[in-house]
Amino acid sequence: MPKPDSKGLKSAPVTSQGVLQTLYGSETPRIHSPLNDLPSIGHEMIEFVESLINPNTGQTFKMTPAQKFLAIHAHKIKPDGRWATPEVAALQARQNGKTTFMAWRVLTGMYLWDEKLQVGTAHKLTTSSETFFKIYEIIEANPQLLSEFSKKIESKGGQELKLNNSNRYIIRANNSASRGISAPAVIHMDEVREYKDEEVWASMRYTQMAVQGKGGQAWMYSNAGDQHSVILNKMRERAMAQISGVEDSLGWFEWSGIPEVAIDPESGEFWNSIAMANPSLGYTIHPDNIRAVLKDDDSIIRTEVLCNWVDTINPVVNPEAFKNCKVEGIKLDPESTTWMAVDLSPDRKHGALMAAQQLPDNEFLVVLLHTWESPVPLDDKQMANDISGYVRKYPTQVVAYSARTSAAVAARLRPAGIGIEAIDGALYAQACDEYLSAITSGRLKHLDQPELNKQTLAAVKLPFGDGGWIMGRKVSNAVIAATVASAMVTHYATRPEAEDDVVFI
Repeated sequence: MPKPDSKGLKSAPVTSQGVLQTLYGSETPRIHSPLNDLPSIGHEMIEFVESLINPNTGQTFKMTPAQKFLAIHAHKIKPDGRWATPEVAALQARQNGKTTFMAWRVLTGMYLWDEKLQVGTAHKLTTSSETFFKIYEIIEANPQLLSEFSKKIESKGGQELKLNNSNRYIIRANNSASRGISAPAVIHMDEVREYKDEEVWASMRYTQMAVQGKGGQAWMYSNAGDQHSVILNKMRERAMAQISGVEDSLGWFEWSGIPEVAIDPESGEFWNSIAMANPSLGYTIHPDNIRAVLKDDDSIIRTEVLCNWVDTINPVVNPEAFKNCKVEGIKLDPESTTWMAVDLSPDRKHGALMAAQQLPDNEFLVVLLHTWESPVPLDDKQMANDISGYVRKYPTQVVAYSARTSAAVAARLRPAGIGIEAIDGALYAQACDEYLSAITSGRLKHLDQPELNKQTLAAVKLPFGDGGWIMGRKVSNAVIAATVASAMVTHYATRPEAEDDVVFI
């Protein structure tokens, strides 16, 4: 079968046995910044890279069409001699050569373009180290590179490669990435989807303010992220605005599949999306290797294989299952037994109050009653006053809380005669399990409240005990106070009313 044109495949051939014939990834990213006719020195990079020996095969490297596309369009030069794209983002599905391309870019800068300093970082030092050793292996395998090589330095928190002309590539842990660094010609940030705040990006980017010559270039490598991927999401918003006509010098190159495509290994449309997200398909990636992972969680397949954005990677709650629990035209009954729960975020700046009531047919309703948000830690006295208002409105049996986050609020409720109960440890793990079971079975019902939906789909599992799990507040990297409180009220709403709740037949 011929290789795809610049727009990718229209359909993918699948035999009656479901075995793919030859299939190649798309050369052109599905989403990219507007292209231009400025001259590029990317051709120099291609020629340089394809002259190097691959230490794993003993043959010269061969760049894929997509890697050549990226090399050319990311290295355009303006009439004044500076980079046309001082910020470049390259997004592809997992194992499509992003790390290899980064190694090539570092080597090209060190040996060909006389870039005095390049800095690499990632959310984990081990990720940066992988690129570091890949670069060093290539240097060792190529006598012409080794003859210009000076030394390799390894220390706690960083590594360095240095040439005889003093050109350097250094890697740093992300929490100290910019410390002691002045005017790096290029910065490389790997796995950008893992950055949950702007601290490292800002500190690294501002070290380039005084770079001379072509100016500084900041590279970002990643696959798709989720709602917590602060830096990546900000850059993607810029890219979308740029594509719509807003002037911006960002270079955004996103190889990704169609977001709405069904994950169906027998569908040509699905494999067309795979080709869009995996430009190395048919070159270094075999379709059978993709088939082998299609039993994983939907969110993982979409981010890792289709390079699609999701609410949360590997969330506690399946989005479709939670959507199926939505009901309309129902409210909390001011005469029905009610259970409430309050929870706060670890920084005490966000809080939520949930309520639950039983419904017919062994179902129950959860409702988000109140949320709190403040730039400083919340006032526990004010929260207690707000909660007491709801307790007076509904016949509340108990207000559950976590001693880890809400003890101060609970302490103010007790003197007012409001029943409180802490749910932590093994009891909280049980509540989380009951909550998930109620969603998957459809016994839990909710009112499709946007904030509840958002927090529910942000929750991430954290291992607890021997095989157990809980919804982790910190590991979720988002506010999930409403979700935690939902689990607490579920614990009460699902308690059996009689000893024969489970009948053996």
